[in-house]
Parts: sequence; structure tokens; C-alpha cells
Amino acid sequence: MKSKKSTPSADKNPLPRWLLIFTGVISYSIFVIPIVVLLLAGFNSNGWQNLPNPRLIIDAVWLSIRTTSFSLVIILTMGLPLAYIFARWQFRAKSFLQVFIELPIVMPPAVAGLALLLTFGRRGFIGAFLSELDINIAFTSWAVVIAQVFVAAPFFIRSAQVGFSNIPDELEDAARVDGASDWRVFLLITLPLSLRAISAGLILSWARALGEFGATILFAGSLQGRTQTMPLLVYAVFERDIDAAIWTGILLLLIAFIAIFISQFLTRPDKNER
Repeated sequence: MKSKKSTPSADKNPLPRWLLIFTGVISYSIFVIPIVVLLLAGFNSNGWQNLPNPRLIIDAVWLSIRTTSFSLVIILTMGLPLAYIFARWQFRAKSFLQVFIELPIVMPPAVAGLALLLTFGRRGFIGAFLSELDINIAFTSWAVVIAQVFVAAPFFIRSAQVGFSNIPDELEDAARVDGASDWRVFLLITLPLSLRAISAGLILSWARALGEFGATILFAGSLQGRTQTMPLLVYAVFERDIDAAIWTGILLLLIAFIAIFISQFLTRPDKNER
């Protein structure tokens, strides 16, 4: 007589359901309440009446869009090969090198800005050589781009690496048996199958670059139309009027929310994959 296979059930938990629900609600509230409070404070105040000059907002938004677009191109160009190498190659010190790639995720923003300034500043390790060629990076729009790439690239590399790792080797091996070169295998099989993870990583990187503040203000400063992105504008407005800063922050929060929502949609598995 065949024994029935036991199927996992939601009722079979090591902890009581009420405890899981209680701790889940408390934990979720920690993330939700500050955002709700920010939104309520914006609607309960008259901050929209004291918003900064529209020209300041337009300059900050346009600069943020322009710099993050350049950052995404650099992140894609530099990050895609690294993600493929870490996903497919096995070599010594691989884990050690990955730590350096992902270190900016947990690095304090002020430390990241200081490191970039010591590297690319006029007297920095690389900046001193560039200064002799009459090339100055610090406190320019390119400094904003470099700061965004430095803090946002690890999010893309990690996501793309997961996408490359989840592709079955059998599909690529079958294509090679049929005579496809490694380059065609990558373009026609590997890249399309990992496109969702790559797209999600790009969106997350863009959202992170859009919200970058600490490294940017140390390395690039806050000059209107030149280095003052949206987060720096929020800080500048906060020093004068907190209500106006709230509404400026809500605008940035809305843009980030849309980016995260799209990323969640792209990483959601299809029904036929379940």
C-alpha cells in the first residue's frame, strides 16, 4: 500500500501563527510608518506654497535625469562583463574580489565621497595626474556621475549575476552542439534569458543613483545646474523651510516608488515558470 506523501502546509509552522502575524505587522510598520508620516505631513502643511523657485526644481530634475542616464550607460558597460565573470568563472580570490565590488552597498556615503575625492580630486591619486592635463573632475557634473556609478553599480552587478547563474547549462550546451559559437550562444540564449534580471538591476541602480546624496555632496558639492541633484535640493530647501523640503522629498519619493514597482514587476516569475 502506497503511503501518501505529506504536503507542506501553512499551518505547520515551528512558531504560532499569531506570533508570526504580530511580529510581521510590527516589522512591516517600521518601514511603512515613516513614509506615511512624510505623506501626511506634506498634505497637512502648506509647503507647496513655499516650494523653491520652479527653475531650481527643473534644473535639479534635469541634472538628475542627465547624470543618471550617463551612469546607467557606464554601469551597463562595466557591470555586465563583471557579472558574467562572477557568475560563470571559477578562480581563486573570487569571493574576495566580490566583497570589493559589493562594498559600496554598505559603505557609509560620507566615506565613499571621501574616497572618491582622495582619488579624483585635484590633489588625488588620479586627479593630480589629470590636473596636469587640465582635466578637473571634482565638483563637476562628471563627479556626480562617478559618485552615482560607484554606489549604484553593485546593485546591477548582483542582479545580473543572479540572472546569468539561473540559466540552465543544458540550453547553452545544446546550442554549442548545434554549432553555435560562444558569442552567438551569449547573444541568442544567455542574454535574452537573463534580460529580466538585467533590466531589474538597471532600474534598481537607477533608483539608487537618483537618491544618492552623501558621496555626491562631498565629491561634487551642491551647485545649481551643475551638481545639485534632487536629493541635494531637498537638503538645501530643508535648511530654509522644512515644509517645502517635505514636498520636494515627496516628489523624489514618488519617482523612486515607480522605479521599485517596475523592478518588482520585472523580477516576478511567470506562471509557467512556477
